[in-house]
Amino acid sequence: MEFPASSIEALSIGAWILGTGGGGSPYLAELNLKRLYEQGKRCQIIQPHELDDEDMVAIVSQMGAPLVGQERLVDPSYLARAVQVMEEYIGQRFSAIMAVEIGGGNALSPFLGAALLDIPVVDADTMGRAYPEAQNTSFAIADLKMYPLSLVDCRENEAIVSKVPSWVWMERISRKITTEVGSVASTCKAPRTGAEVKQWGILHTVSKAIRIGEVVLEARRIHENPIDAILDLEGGKTLFVGKVVDVDRVATGGFLRGKARISGLGGSQGESVVLEFQNEWLVALRDGDPIAMSPDLICLLDTDSGEAIGTETVRYGQRVTVIALPSPKVLRTERGLQNVGPRAFGYDFDYRSVFAE
Repeated sequence: MEFPASSIEALSIGAWILGTGGGGSPYLAELNLKRLYEQGKRCQIIQPHELDDEDMVAIVSQMGAPLVGQERLVDPSYLARAVQVMEEYIGQRFSAIMAVEIGGGNALSPFLGAALLDIPVVDADTMGRAYPEAQNTSFAIADLKMYPLSLVDCRENEAIVSKVPSWVWMERISRKITTEVGSVASTCKAPRTGAEVKQWGILHTVSKAIRIGEVVLEARRIHENPIDAILDLEGGKTLFVGKVVDVDRVATGGFLRGKARISGLGGSQGESVVLEFQNEWLVALRDGDPIAMSPDLICLLDTDSGEAIGTETVRYGQRVTVIALPSPKVLRTERGLQNVGPRAFGYDFDYRSVFAE
């Protein structure tokens, strides 16, 4: 099925919301994709069940610190080149391409590559949101093979991580290379078969992002509350409404780390919430106590427009609403929580869902 130009904006809006603050702002990727369509390029979307078990699927992303991505612009040719480098290394051609995460600009990465490589995009990803590290994927939760990985940057550096003993080591080595080339690079992760995608991918997330974007656009068109439309569609909950009063962030080790403090407005007057992040919003704290945490999706939205606000774009004075959305089931399994629960990010408390009865 052809991916229409009319869906690019909706995908961008929905993916930015699902990105939970990370994945990089989709704005520049959106402009790139629209430009490719103006040049006559087109993308096709296929459903996971259309993959043959033996098909090879490229898993792509921009890796690095989101703040750097605002200065070093994404070039679709490098995403395509990362796929070609992997094909040359494994001696096989890919039948399709897929996002490592449906969050932010990385949701558009496979479309940028697909437009140049003329292969379809799979309606799936490996997180159902965005996360900062290799071991945060559903394929890592399944303990599938984590290598090889190809990496390409704008200086025409090309690297292959040919073998590692664990997902953590893949993260450490590829992150170090990314840091050395300037904290942003295009990557093609370990190749996946169609069978692996169908069993362990987070399925139909491209369609999900488009639906979220469409309800936001429709709510704006008819002058209704876009945040209410998101909550109704996804079964989410409002956590806090307020104004950003302080942001502390630093790009270090290939990540963007820090916290944002939000002072309550309206019914939350006199209260405050702190959102802590490592590329993505990971926990929300009120008076030091967690009120929401990974893997639940913590989304920071502009109160009026419903536009997502990323960890690299949050700033003093923004009027914001913090919401939570349910996470994919695989992330909430025992093994999933070992990889993406709060303890996986260094917090000394166990996962407690916003949506627990």
